[in-house]
Amino acid sequence: MPTQLKSSRIRKLYPEITPYSSGFLEVSDLHTLYWEICGNPDGVPVLVLHGGPGAGATAMHRRFFDPDFYKIILFDQRGAGRSTPLGELKDNNTETLISDIEKLRKHLRISKWHLFGGSWGTTLALAYAHVHKNTILSMTLRSIFLCEQFEVDWFLSGIRNIFPENWERFAQLFPGKTGSSLLKAYYKALTSKDDEKARAAGISWALYESGCMSFYPRREVLSRDDDIETAVAMSKIEAHYFLTQMRDTKNSLLNNIEKFKQIPCTIIQGRYDMICPVISAEKLHQAWPEADYIIVPDGGHSALDPTICSRLIEAMENAKLLTSKH
Repeated sequence: MPTQLKSSRIRKLYPEITPYSSGFLEVSDLHTLYWEICGNPDGVPVLVLHGGPGAGATAMHRRFFDPDFYKIILFDQRGAGRSTPLGELKDNNTETLISDIEKLRKHLRISKWHLFGGSWGTTLALAYAHVHKNTILSMTLRSIFLCEQFEVDWFLSGIRNIFPENWERFAQLFPGKTGSSLLKAYYKALTSKDDEKARAAGISWALYESGCMSFYPRREVLSRDDDIETAVAMSKIEAHYFLTQMRDTKNSLLNNIEKFKQIPCTIIQGRYDMICPVISAEKLHQAWPEADYIIVPDGGHSALDPTICSRLIEAMENAKLLTSKH
């Protein structure tokens, strides 16, 4: 059974911190990844796997960890954030991202690390564990996304049952389109050579997602050009993955979990997560009952929902007990 406790103590993010090292790693003739490290240079390594796919890492991601204990490693996945080319879809798939993580580990001379991921980051963490289990100290997974078709169908249609006004704004860009036809219409616009069309689709997609993300919903606004450029890139990559990277029963991330179920893992899921509904976390829990499973009763999708944030910090505090410094 999942833990469904409301923490009596709400933990807050650690203070802002700046990287002591950063750089770019060329992972192919086309793609170069941005990476950064902050915290304790001699600390226990923790790798942050950002969501999206395509959302990129942010300064906020540095602040879930005790900087005196952890060596905090962030990077932007292919096409995301400060990695180049921004929004590039060629050679951008789950397998290349797994390979990139290993190249980064070797580049930074890391033996083993904790994995900390949310949403798409949980997909990537699980996919990486299937291939490189011996490099992982533990995993903290928030807002489970299994990259299965029912989850994309929920995103494209199911959210309408909870946020009809958000969905209407999202769908009005392509009247008469629903489900897979709506996804294909967005993808066509997002990959169009018509910059205005791609920009409009990217902004609409990003606002739809962000508007459904928090436990206390708020209407988001994109105003700065760099925010809009990042939103368009993320939306394009998400649509690309939703069309090309879905997993069926044969290659489900839930298959063969027994191969790495000895890895300590904490699953943290908001009960009212409208982007990644709780059923995916429940499926993972059924396949991996050894993992700690925490349902946050007053949490949504966002890592910044106070009770979700608190649980994540708590999980990384507990992870200190799993290993001595390397």
